[in-house]
Amino acid sequence: MSDSTNQSTDWQFAQASSEAYEELFVPVIFSPWAERLIDRATIQDGDHVLDIACGTGIVARLATPLVGDTGFVVGVDDDAGMLEVATEIAAEEQLPIEWMEADAADLSFSEEQFDIVLCQQGLPFFEDPILALREMHRVVDADGRVLLNVGRPLEYQPGWEILAESLSRHIGEKWGAMMHGPFPSWDQDELRRMAYEAGIENVSITIDISSVRFPSVEGFITRQAATSPLGQPIGDISQEVRDELIQEVRDELEGYIDDDGVIFPFESYVVEAYQ
Repeated sequence: MSDSTNQSTDWQFAQASSEAYEELFVPVIFSPWAERLIDRATIQDGDHVLDIACGTGIVARLATPLVGDTGFVVGVDDDAGMLEVATEIAAEEQLPIEWMEADAADLSFSEEQFDIVLCQQGLPFFEDPILALREMHRVVDADGRVLLNVGRPLEYQPGWEILAESLSRHIGEKWGAMMHGPFPSWDQDELRRMAYEAGIENVSITIDISSVRFPSVEGFITRQAATSPLGQPIGDISQEVRDELIQEVRDELEGYIDDDGVIFPFESYVVEAYQ
C-alpha cells in the first residue's frame, strides 16, 4: 500500500465533531477498548449500569444487552452534541438506554444506585477528577465496582507523541500540547492517590496494551483533525507546510507502516475500584 500524500484531501470539515467522532474514532479506538472494559466488568442480568463521560455511547450500547429486561443502563455526558448522536444510534438499534446531560462531579443519582460504574478515557477531561471519582464511588452500591480506563502518558503512545512533536514544529506549541490532553502524565501512584482522596480505598490498577490501526498516516492525521479543534489550524496552513507535516509524521512512523496502513500501540491504565 502506498502512503503518499493525497494532495486532494479536503481539510475543511463540515461534519459535526461528535458525528465525526462516532464515525472515525469509535470503530478504530473506542469500540475495541469498550469491549475490553465490558469484559472486565462482568455485567450480570439485572445490573444497574452507569456510563460516565459516555460520548456517543459505545460503552452503554455494549452493556445494554447484558443487563436483560430487569436491569438498566444510563449514559451521562456534559456534551449535548455527543448525547444527540448517542440518542439517535440507540434508537436505531432499539436499545432502551437513558441519556442524561450532566457534570460528572455533580450527579443527580442517589447513593448506591448502581451496581457498576464505567468510565472510558474520560477522567483526564474532568475539571476536578477527584470529585468525579468521589461521585462515581458515591453512586455505586456496597457490592459494586467502578471501572475506568485512562490513557497512559504520551511517551507510551508513539503515534500521538510523534504527531504532537510535528504539530509543535509546523503549527505551534499550543497544538502539540493539545495531544497531551487524553494522555495525562499520571502514573499508577498518582491514580491511586486520586482514588484514595476520593474515598476509594480498594483499588487495583493494571496496564492494558492494545493497538490502533489507520488506513494511512494521512488518514490518522485527518481523523484527528476532524474530531478535534485541530481541524481549523491544520486547514489554515499552506499545502506545502501541511505536506511537510504529514511527511515528517510518516517518516517517524515508518517502522509502524505496513500494507494495510499504519498501526501503533495504545496503552491504558485500567482502574478497578471496589467498595
